[in-house]
Amino acid sequence: KGSKPKRGKGKGSKKKTKKVAKEVDMLSPAAMLNAYYVCHNAPACLELRGFSWPGSPKKKGKKGK
Repeated sequence: KGSKPKRGKGKGSKKKTKKVAKEVDMLSPAAMLNAYYVCHNAPACLELRGFSWPGSPKKKGKKGK
């Protein structure tokens, strides 16, 4: 039976990498195709993109059983 050096169970040091936030074009062909399939009308599309207006009706969440 050979003796092996004991290693700690702690997390090893990992290199921290900076996340580079890539600017996204909301009018790109891929984004427009996604909006075509997801949104049903222009206000829904704008709200999905983050352009909601004051006084807009809030969506009600579904209750899970």
